[in-house]
Amino acid sequence: MVEGGPIDVLCGDYLAELTMLILAKAQAKNPDAGYARTFLTQMEQVLGTCADRGIKVVANAGGLNPAGLAAALRDLAERLGVAVRVAHVEGDDLRGDLSAVVPPVGEVKPVSANAYLGGWGIAEALGGGADVVVTGRVTDASLVVGPAAWWHGWQRTDWDRLAGAVVAGHVIECGPQATGGNYSFLDEITDRRYPGFPIAEVAADGTSVITKHADTGGLVSVGTVTAQLLYEIAEPAYLGPDVVTHFDTVTLHQEGEHRVRIAGATGSPPPDTLKVALNDVGGFRNTMTMVITGLDVEAKAAFAERQLFDVLGGRDGFDEVDVRLLRFDRPDAPHNEEASAHLRVTVKGHDPRRVGRSFSNGIMEIALAGYAGFHTTTPPSSESAFGVYRPAAVPRSAVTQVLVDADGERHPVADPPTGPTPSPQVFEADTAGGPAPSGPTERAPLGRVLGARSGDKGGNANIGVWARDDAGFAWARSFLTVDRLRELLGPEAADLRIDRFELPRLRALNVVVHGLLGAGVASSTRLDPQAKGLGEYLRSRIVPIPVEVLGVPPA
Repeated sequence: MVEGGPIDVLCGDYLAELTMLILAKAQAKNPDAGYARTFLTQMEQVLGTCADRGIKVVANAGGLNPAGLAAALRDLAERLGVAVRVAHVEGDDLRGDLSAVVPPVGEVKPVSANAYLGGWGIAEALGGGADVVVTGRVTDASLVVGPAAWWHGWQRTDWDRLAGAVVAGHVIECGPQATGGNYSFLDEITDRRYPGFPIAEVAADGTSVITKHADTGGLVSVGTVTAQLLYEIAEPAYLGPDVVTHFDTVTLHQEGEHRVRIAGATGSPPPDTLKVALNDVGGFRNTMTMVITGLDVEAKAAFAERQLFDVLGGRDGFDEVDVRLLRFDRPDAPHNEEASAHLRVTVKGHDPRRVGRSFSNGIMEIALAGYAGFHTTTPPSSESAFGVYRPAAVPRSAVTQVLVDADGERHPVADPPTGPTPSPQVFEADTAGGPAPSGPTERAPLGRVLGARSGDKGGNANIGVWARDDAGFAWARSFLTVDRLRELLGPEAADLRIDRFELPRLRALNVVVHGLLGAGVASSTRLDPQAKGLGEYLRSRIVPIPVEVLGVPPA
């Protein structure tokens, strides 16, 4: 990003929900840790160049210890002989006082508890002359909102401008996912080199252009930007600490090669609460996978499961047992591997010895006494600790965002005015904007017509689905009802709450499957614990699609 062409601000997003748990574990071993150390390595490579070119650096790599990272950056700058002013933003870490968190935390103190702060601390740091600003848990989009507000001199009530910056920040926060990475329509990606990282050119009115450096791989198109816009947003009224951004007002336009203009974003005052992410120690877990080959797969799986828990003394010795038979096999397979299915067994508990080698050795005990062809994918494994994610909220009045400037002076950061939380509009189905295409149909995968991108929001799975033309969207909004989505997503979604939202200006639907991922990625026993492949699974389902939508010439 630094060498590829002119930029004003280099941003870095380091903090997923899982990352906070990992940093908490590191800090428990070393109180001086708790920040993303890879950021220091990257700054060693580019800090001098950034200083020479006047490029500001803004990153949330401070994690649980932004003050520690700021100090380490000053030491690095001194060692490199680079004169930079380093500031940091703190106040998100609530572990010292959890009394205002809703719902109440309980008797067990979480290993991390962070409120999601906004971008005004960053803006004030840059306005005070900082060259590098590091933060703890700010929202991902705040890494763009803060610099944009500083650069353009926005006020805290410039809701539409702030909303536009939130949208731009949301698009670029996951790097190459906006430039062709994780994109459904692979045939559109003609430059298969590693995608260039995205750039947001944010204008004074809050509109922006998403692009990338010249001579880099990937693609910036309405499709790639739509895919990332839908990524993990839940309802279109996207609640943030600085503004509620209404994603269903956003429009996209292909302005030129690898240039997509974002416009139309509207904003409204944020709520009087802040989102909080809590991570608890959940216990220990272990997983072993047995391979079943050839005939009688289901009978062999049942035999192995019974034998295993006979050897282990039953299931009651574990807090949780998850057994999944994964059918990769097919009849008369031309290769040995293609005749194989996996029996995946995961156990959880608070006794590391029972969950550890006691469990995995039990798998090996049945090797010579079990079904024909028994083998495992790995040697016996040991236990690993896992965490449990809990979403919560906290009144703004209980949180003070603080800017610590380059001279060490502390400055409280004022909150913006707040307003009522918008009521979500959940759509069952709608034919507004024109009737759905009808006529003859052909059975084909959904992915012939629709793209998708999926991911996690704590224990919920989020699937954004979009069409490439008006006819495809008109059909999708009529066809993909909640009941139809429940059917297509399979048995694991049968009894779960599903919310369905419409974003007509993007020709898109957004779907939230509540509870699919249990207590979050660190705890989930799904093979895909972050639901990254759920959208592509949905696209693979074969359904009747009007030939008009498919573009099939009439017979």
